[in-house]
Amino acid sequence: MNVKRSALPSVTGIAPASVVDAHMHVGEFPLFNVCMDADGLAETFRHYGIEAGMVFHPDNRYVRDVVEAIDGAYGLVWCNPHKAGFVEEAVELFEHPKFLGVKLHPLLDAFHPNDPALHPLIEQVVARGLPVLIHCGHPIFTLPWSIEELAVSFPEAKIILGHMGHGNIVYINGAIDVAERNTNVYLETSGMPMHTKIAEAVERAGATKVLYGSDAPFHEVGVEIRKVQVSGLSPELVARVLEKNSRLLFFGHEDATAPLSRTRR
Repeated sequence: MNVKRSALPSVTGIAPASVVDAHMHVGEFPLFNVCMDADGLAETFRHYGIEAGMVFHPDNRYVRDVVEAIDGAYGLVWCNPHKAGFVEEAVELFEHPKFLGVKLHPLLDAFHPNDPALHPLIEQVVARGLPVLIHCGHPIFTLPWSIEELAVSFPEAKIILGHMGHGNIVYINGAIDVAERNTNVYLETSGMPMHTKIAEAVERAGATKVLYGSDAPFHEVGVEIRKVQVSGLSPELVARVLEKNSRLLFFGHEDATAPLSRTRR
């Protein structure tokens, strides 16, 4: 893949000691006129001090090639219930040591988050203790209350509301409400513009339930990091959001000295 990249901006005063990014894309997304190949991902990791990043694209085989080539890159299986054999493909990739969960995009792929067609997939992730990252913040399919239906149907599933409601204050508040009342629902920060809502989410949903994500290359990584840093959280809680909570959810521990690998059930 031939991708043109401009120089990355300075990170003076921005880059923290370590980051685990819960939300990154690789490959091409022509609808949005963005793309990032394996070389761009590796450069982004080095530039911003990203120790690990969860990456995905509708072409799961391409993602497999990327995560096998890049240290610190881990895959989420993109699952589309309209695609024949999507559960079987996911189960196969779950055996790969660098695939750590599922990505659902009900908006782009046009399905309801609690569609019964998804239930066999969710049963598989629950059996393995893997998280599910779901795009959240746009009608008709990705409103927080629609995703809540899935979380209530599968209380053992670890459901992450990607973008925690995105750019609409009603959906942002709704996402925090959903995470507050459902212990299995987590919030991810990328693309949500109100930095103070990150602190509110930590206070209301819980210190371990808010994860940093950049949504790179759709959003600029340094801006997304800075948003957490100026949210009003204490330095300890900033570190939780930027690194420790994703370590805990995706790898099963928050020890920065431990290897980044997950013990399978």
